[in-house]
Amino acid sequence: MINGKTLRDAILSGANNIANQRVRVDELNVFPVPDGDTGTNMSMTIGAATQELQALPDSCTVAEASKAAASAMLRGARGNSGVITSLLFRGFSKALQGKTSAEAADLAKALQMGVEAAYKAVMKPTEGTILTVSRLAAEAAAASEATEVPALWAEVMTAGQAALEDTPNLLPVLKKAGVVDAGGQGIMLVFEGMQQVFEGRGMIQSEDVTPKAKLSSDAAGKGVFTDDLMKVEDIKNGYCTQFLLHKNEDASVAKLRAFLESNGDSVVVIEDDDVANCHVHTADPGMMLSEAIKYGYLTNFKIENMHEQFLARQKQGKGLERQAAAEEHSAGEEFVYAAVDPDRAYGFVAVAAGEGLRAVFGDLGVDAVVSGGQTMNPATEDILAAIQSVPAKTVLVLPNNKNIIMAAEQAQKLADRKVVVLPTRTVPQGMTAMLNFDAEATPDENAVNMMAAADKVATGLITYAARDSEFDGKPIKKGEIMALENGKIVATGTDITKMTYRLARTMRKKDTQFITVISGCDVDEADAEHTTELVQAKCGGNVEVSHISGGQPVYYYMISVE
Repeated sequence: MINGKTLRDAILSGANNIANQRVRVDELNVFPVPDGDTGTNMSMTIGAATQELQALPDSCTVAEASKAAASAMLRGARGNSGVITSLLFRGFSKALQGKTSAEAADLAKALQMGVEAAYKAVMKPTEGTILTVSRLAAEAAAASEATEVPALWAEVMTAGQAALEDTPNLLPVLKKAGVVDAGGQGIMLVFEGMQQVFEGRGMIQSEDVTPKAKLSSDAAGKGVFTDDLMKVEDIKNGYCTQFLLHKNEDASVAKLRAFLESNGDSVVVIEDDDVANCHVHTADPGMMLSEAIKYGYLTNFKIENMHEQFLARQKQGKGLERQAAAEEHSAGEEFVYAAVDPDRAYGFVAVAAGEGLRAVFGDLGVDAVVSGGQTMNPATEDILAAIQSVPAKTVLVLPNNKNIIMAAEQAQKLADRKVVVLPTRTVPQGMTAMLNFDAEATPDENAVNMMAAADKVATGLITYAARDSEFDGKPIKKGEIMALENGKIVATGTDITKMTYRLARTMRKKDTQFITVISGCDVDEADAEHTTELVQAKCGGNVEVSHISGGQPVYYYMISVE
């Protein structure tokens, strides 16, 4: 049998192990486009639970440890691999509900329930990924006759490792690159950290890891203090106050939220099961906490003096100010909770990186734009906060990236209003979907019609190779310019402008009417206008070509062809 302390420490050990090796896992991503976020996303997902777990006493039960971990991971899940990881631990929470301690059979059931939840969440499961590794590990646990947890987990590790090593045989792209699946490797590192505790060898400790060099994302940055004219005395509610409320059985979080809103601003309250994560800017943190404690007991306090933060950022300069604000404050902080307006039928949330793209989606009618995209996958709680800020009966969400769709779907389940996630995989798809919204149609009709229009859009991308790779039998060198059509590499070269107009010309069809060139943050306006003129010249006079300064990172150009 294992108690709550052992399970708590095992999950923390797993979190440390994936965090320590996240860069190595990132580098297993075989596609040379600058993403490589699998290890980082998984680390940040399970890392979201460390604070809650560390706050638990040694006397905690396995039910309390698993529930604290699952709840925090669900809110902090990033990317598809992160969402799947959170769902695996959701299985632990369900299987161990009400239990003080757990035996080997309980952990076997927990793994099975987690795998079932993960497979249900993926519309078209791909074998040879984290799903396969987790499933085969769970199947080994279910078939095991081991009665002790260490022996059971040893079989989990053996089966999982064999499944991981077999992933190249299931996915040819892995075999071609000579690597195993990144998500599968990530979950095995988590399981490895847990095994060390189960076997009584102590926790794997956190190490200082040199992070990857950040890609240029300044244009997509968003901070709390971005107004050049703002002065420190303009901050009326000067204390950023956060806490976790463990609710009493009959507690009304709606009443607490109303109190916070009446006595502060920038209120975000994310509720899940019997806890609520609360955030408010206030002039009197003590008053906020005194009121909140009426609804349950409080943990995870964090109070920051925003006057001091503001002055410090002023000294750092505008660029560093934005970076610090984005890193130190949750992405959801800019979104203030709004109750549903019964007279408002629809609202919209989109994910995009770049001030230009944020403005475009705003012009198209989007209420809240979450900063994110390639290399910057927002967490479930970021998307949830945006949804909760839109006072509409139905909120349509456009993830605009295939690796953000699952996080949006998890946010959908936590929201207190109707949410429809449109599985847009690119920014151009999201734009076209918005243009085809019909205020007179039902939510289901809009979901079908908007996606039907989005699926007709072809998306071209001009970016660079983040690592050495291979394309069509030819080597790709790190830093080389790549052209992608609907996610597939179609050409490589060294000249950004030539690659862009050639890609547009290749994507143009007989019935093409519109081509939109969206320039990124690393392209100056003159170059963008020149490139757009070349696209117009190469694609013919009967095609309308326009330019948008998107300011997105990673992609020099996005091309929308309709």
